[in-house]
Order: sequence, then C-alpha cells, then structure tokens
Amino acid sequence: MKIKAIIFGSTGMIGQSVLRECLENIQVESVLVINRQSCNMSHPKLREIIHKDIFDLSALTYEMTGYNTCYFCLGVTSAGLSEKDYHRITFELTIYVAHTLLQINREIIFCYISGAGSDSSEKGSTMWARVKGKTENALLAMPLKKAYMFRPGFIQPMNGIRSRTKLYNVLYAVFKPMYFILKHFESIVTKF
Repeated sequence: MKIKAIIFGSTGMIGQSVLRECLENIQVESVLVINRQSCNMSHPKLREIIHKDIFDLSALTYEMTGYNTCYFCLGVTSAGLSEKDYHRITFELTIYVAHTLLQINREIIFCYISGAGSDSSEKGSTMWARVKGKTENALLAMPLKKAYMFRPGFIQPMNGIRSRTKLYNVLYAVFKPMYFILKHFESIVTKF
C-alpha cells in the first residue's frame, strides 16, 4: 500500500523528522502538511497548506481527501499552562483532527506522538501525563483503521533539525555528550 500522509505539526522538532523520513521513503507517495506557519521546504511529494485555525478544518475537507495516514506531531509543553489550556491543545485538538479525518476516510491510520510516562489510567498526579493518557485512550476507542501511540522518552535532534524552543536547544547542546555515554550504557545493560 502506498502511503499518502498528512502531517500536523511539521514545524516542530518531531514533525520535522517525520516529514523528512516521509519525503525520503519510497513507500510514501505524497505528503500534505497542515501548519500555522511554513515549514520552508520544497519537494515533489510535498504540498503545504498554511491554516491558522487548526480547530476549524472545515475549509480543508477537499484537500485532505485521498490521504490514508495521519502523523499528528502537533503539541505544546505543559510548562506554564493550566490544565484547561493544556487539555484544549493536547486532547481536544487531537480528537477533533482525528474525528475530522475519520469523516473523510473511514480507513485512516492515525499516528499520535505522545510521550514516555503518559498515564493510561488517567488518574495519576502528573497533569500532562493524565491528559496524554486520556488522548491515547480516546484515539484507541475510535473506529480508526489503526491507531498508533508513540511515546518518545528522549529525542536526539539530527540532520540539522532544531527545536523552536530556545531552552531545549541549549539543553540539547549541554547534554549532547551525555547522550552517547547513556546510549553506550544502555547497550551494556541490554546485553545482561
């Protein structure tokens, strides 16, 4: 099956990587990115739509028709946000997009970028983990063809990809040498 992918959040660090992999993969026939700002890329497989209100995709129904996979990489940090605001962006937006795509294509595959530590019980004390877990649970309960939840714990930027959050770029620069030490340690532990 040839993949025709829609990517939400392709200007973020994970989204940039997903977009890059899709463009390089021969099984991916075409990629539609829906962003609030341009990803500043050009490629024969790529089509970009700048759309300021992701909470209202009604004008894009025709443009999203024919795609069979969605990579939902859009997200925000919970730092400084109330639970209500974080819930709106993380849960409500994700479920809205999934419902919209499901109405267009009952055979849609939905890939959600969550996070290590997400709380599927929805009862833990960590706000972001509860909201992410609730989002995962709601997606898994939807009649999607397939739903995949990805829970990265650490993201190593590669190939010139950078976070839009300046603090993260500083932290990546500081901890970059430690990643290789931890990676080596992980391979030793895995052998036992």
